[in-house]
Order: sequence, then C-alpha cells, then structure tokens
Amino acid sequence: MNEGKQKAYQKLKTVRGQIDGIIKMIEEDRYCVDISTQILSAIGLLKKANIDVLNSHIRSCVKDAILEGEEEGEEKIEEIIKIIDKYIK
Repeated sequence: MNEGKQKAYQKLKTVRGQIDGIIKMIEEDRYCVDISTQILSAIGLLKKANIDVLNSHIRSCVKDAILEGEEEGEEKIEEIIKIIDKYIK
C-alpha cells in the first residue's frame, strides 16, 4: 500500500469510528445540531481521504500512463477530470 492510500486508510478508519458515534447519538436522541456537526466532520474527513487517494493516483498511475504513451495518458487524465467534476458538484 502506497503512502497516499495509507493516509486515506487511516482517515477512513477514523470516519468509521465517527459514524458509529453518530449512530449512537441518534439512538440516544441527542441534540440535532450536535449530530449534524458530527456528520459534517465525517464528511470533511471523507473528502480528505478522497484527496489522498486521488493524489496517489495522479502521482503513480497517471504519471506512468503519461510516460508510457499519449493514449494511455489521455485516458487517465479524462478519469481525473470526471472525478474532479463529480467532486465539485
């Protein structure tokens, strides 16, 4: 596992704990704003994990594809553009 995926892995494990905590908060009928705050925190960490994965992908798969040839590089660039488009919507 490369460094980017390792960073994402650690963040995702943290998010898993946050989600369990959020579920418990709902089960305990805790204050809605507190629940919402925790959900936003989990979303933020998921976004950061996604950036770690994409960063790793660009620095390895995309870079290698560009070095191998024009067609493969273009395909990888298009993949990244589609992901970025989804990310900003």
